[in-house]
Amino acid sequence: MDTLELIGRSSELFAQDITVNETLLTSAVGSSRFLVLGGAGSIGQATVKEIFKRNPQKLHVVDISENNLVELVRDIRSSFGYIAGDFQTFALDIGSLEYDAFIEADGQYDYVLNLSALKHVRSEKDPYTLMRMIDVNIFNTEKTINQSIVKGVKKYFCVSTDKAANPVNMMGASKRIMEMFLMRKSQQIDISTARFANVAFSDGSLLHGFNQRMQKRQPIVAPNDIKRYFVIPKESGELCLMSCIFGENRDIFFPKLSEDLHLITFAEIAVKYLKQAGYESYLCSTEEEARSKVEEMIKIGKWPCLFTKSDTTGEKDFEEFFTAGETLDLAKFTNLGIIKNEAIFDLDKLLYFEKSVELMKKARKWGKEEIVDLFHEMIPSFGHKETGKYLDAKM
Repeated sequence: MDTLELIGRSSELFAQDITVNETLLTSAVGSSRFLVLGGAGSIGQATVKEIFKRNPQKLHVVDISENNLVELVRDIRSSFGYIAGDFQTFALDIGSLEYDAFIEADGQYDYVLNLSALKHVRSEKDPYTLMRMIDVNIFNTEKTINQSIVKGVKKYFCVSTDKAANPVNMMGASKRIMEMFLMRKSQQIDISTARFANVAFSDGSLLHGFNQRMQKRQPIVAPNDIKRYFVIPKESGELCLMSCIFGENRDIFFPKLSEDLHLITFAEIAVKYLKQAGYESYLCSTEEEARSKVEEMIKIGKWPCLFTKSDTTGEKDFEEFFTAGETLDLAKFTNLGIIKNEAIFDLDKLLYFEKSVELMKKARKWGKEEIVDLFHEMIPSFGHKETGKYLDAKM
């Protein structure tokens, strides 16, 4: 599949910026030690590859998924081979005692990149997964920053999301709150981050689901009313590495994308995807029709599709990488923008958030409404959209 063509582009977004800065990038990576957390997810693997191919002195990768780590190593060995530096992977949960022991035993890194996250809007459907989202996206970030400070790490990078700008879902709001915690810690260690577009065909994404549906000979379903920005996996790794190496303290990097050139609906991508695979899309009006037509349509070179309007909780009508009140640097790079931040945060709010979550956990009882209310207190403008409908209830 030609992923760039599918998302409506003919060239890689950051090619010029990478070329112009390659000498500095290679020098910085080649003289440094890296720890990548959540390094076996889609963005994590892309970032690890960008670091590996520039020959770091040390590259340790931690992820909770043992299987994804195995594939990462196979992929690297098959693509790039080997480096003289220390390259190792560790199947660990960042929140665990074993991870703490791992950091205590070594922990000697110049750069720590945290790419772990609960990223799905659908993860806000129940209060228990939602609490884990708070742990992974906020408190594990805080924990690993504190460990980095103790170990004398030079720079900490972590991934945010475009959905943190004027958030309407709990995932985006959790990342916005994470950014608030980052501002506090930026007084003790240099921190940079990045707000992302959708990463095309990343694990668990709708486009990744297209691959699964074709493999399993099932209908392809997509919303036809939501436009999104996309980057390819390689670009996601480049964005992370550029922010990590070149970002100043509190900088948030984001891709410069033109609305005219780069916004595209999932349904449009589905039609292009099927065409590349040699099929014509066959539009169905119900789930039942789509399921029942699979074998019949495939035989004549068509694939059943169901394109509908989105009505699920947390879907944002449009995407944005920054808000009106944020200060931008659009001159430093060709296709990378930077949000410049001062160390502004409300300490009382952060302490209140920590205490409130601690009390919920201690009681071993909390509801989704409680957490939504807490998020509203942290982000008064939080435009949470609760429709009562979730993606897990749809095909």
